[in-house]
Amino acid sequence: MTEYGRGQGSEPWHPEDPLYGDGGWGGQQAHAGQQSPYGGRPQHYPEQPQQPQQPQQSHYGDWSDGGQSAYGQAQQQYGQYGGHQEQPYDQQQYAAQAQHQQQPYDGDDGWGGGAQPHVQYPADPSDPYGQQSAGYGAERPDFYGTPEAYPPPEPPGRRRTEPEPQRQDWDPGPDEGEHAFFAGGNADDRDDDADDGDGAGRGRGERRGRGGKPRKRRNGCACLVVCLVLGGGVAGVGYFGYQFYQDRFGAAPDYAGDGNGEQVTVTIPKGAGGWTIGQELKKKGVVKSVDAFVAAQQSNPRGKSIQDGVYTLQKEMSAESAVELLLSPESRSNLIIAEGKRNADIYQLIDKRLEVDKGTTAKVAETKWKSLGLPDWATNHENVKDPLEGFLYPSSYSAAKGQKPEDVLKQMVARATEKYEELGLEKKAESLGLEGPWQLLTVASLVQAEGTSHDDFRKMAEVVYNRLEPGNEQTNGMLEFDSTYNYIKNQSKLDLSLSELRNYDNPYNTYYTKGLPPGPISNPGEEALKGALDPTDGGWYYFISLDGRTSEFTKTNEDHQKLVDKWNASRNN
Repeated sequence: MTEYGRGQGSEPWHPEDPLYGDGGWGGQQAHAGQQSPYGGRPQHYPEQPQQPQQPQQSHYGDWSDGGQSAYGQAQQQYGQYGGHQEQPYDQQQYAAQAQHQQQPYDGDDGWGGGAQPHVQYPADPSDPYGQQSAGYGAERPDFYGTPEAYPPPEPPGRRRTEPEPQRQDWDPGPDEGEHAFFAGGNADDRDDDADDGDGAGRGRGERRGRGGKPRKRRNGCACLVVCLVLGGGVAGVGYFGYQFYQDRFGAAPDYAGDGNGEQVTVTIPKGAGGWTIGQELKKKGVVKSVDAFVAAQQSNPRGKSIQDGVYTLQKEMSAESAVELLLSPESRSNLIIAEGKRNADIYQLIDKRLEVDKGTTAKVAETKWKSLGLPDWATNHENVKDPLEGFLYPSSYSAAKGQKPEDVLKQMVARATEKYEELGLEKKAESLGLEGPWQLLTVASLVQAEGTSHDDFRKMAEVVYNRLEPGNEQTNGMLEFDSTYNYIKNQSKLDLSLSELRNYDNPYNTYYTKGLPPGPISNPGEEALKGALDPTDGGWYYFISLDGRTSEFTKTNEDHQKLVDKWNASRNN
């Protein structure tokens, strides 16, 4: 039968054996306050009768050979670990070396201020198990029996992290039930208490943290910082809450008066609503907020009739004053293109408006017309004088100093293309006996140039279509419009002789060439376009204006000659 801690056939334990004293393997568990047998006079215990025990499997070796094998292995292992040979047992030297090891770790260069050599522990010849160390992972016994004792240090390469002892007898003290923050403690206090594994006899006032430094306690500064942070948070919430209230329920910020006298030019894009207009005005410093302008526009009965274009306003105007000025023609500084204007005249207007050299816009039109946005059906036509003719649509455009002529021309071409698509020129051209929308636009330009009022545009369009009819007996396909001759001559004369008109060889001269001219001769307006799209059906072939304001239409050449004679008689008088 083998007992735990003893081999079969081994010698009985010795009373002075440190491994069988208080806290050893063979005796009872030592108490915290019991004096170590090496701290004073050795204590002797009466031998207790041995109680038979059940055989146990131990990880200290095979005990069936009387402990000799395990003893030898443990002795060899310990000798290799410690790096020394066995020395004769000296009790005083052993106790002194143990006391020397009780040095605190200073955190800088090891134990006790420097690297310590491994302590030698000579074996007791009478103790066959004195060389054995505790199993790996097991709790090491206290060989000295003192509360302040620590196990001998291991080499740095083989040190193991010991589990943190669990606190079992913590006393909350007089601040029991209070939070550590208000009790003046901190989280480090609990960590320091847990590290003082042998400080049960010390008072709370004597406890210190690692390294022997006194504990840090909270003071009024930390409380002040917390209060400031909380106060700042409350102020921030209040500020944003106020802003939210102002945005949702408060009056929109607005200036007062008609402005500060500093003029500024504002461009309102086409189709812009109140919000977009307000953004442009705020960007230029005219109004203080977009919401104020939108509110003023909605309260004005004519607010939604603000047109696109360039306006001259003042900075820091009230939203109400800004709306009124935008509705007034006096504030508009747009470039106005009248109906029936030729491109040559429009180019000069753009130059003057942008304050660039004369001929700049005409040069841009001549060299960059393909990149200005013309539709496909408006390109690749022969003998065309100006490809942009008919596409500088009569309207109001934003044009001011600093803009590029190319940008202004793009606005006009885009406006014309949109209008022609809206009216359906491409869809209705074939039904009118024309080859395409380009010819329809040319007819509209003739109607615009020859007509004297909006009332006779439909009759004028019928005259064109009837004369273009193949085989008609009245004109034989000749249009004979003075406006086409004046266009190619870049003039606007009324007194033209028949010899002059019929002898000038040019594709645009309808007195010399049958059919329509190569392209439009002006920029027709909406009324002329609608007249060309919906002509009358009265059989009209001729027209003449006696007063320069209205036209008279006839079906036969005889009736027309009577009107010509009447006009000549009025001029001779």
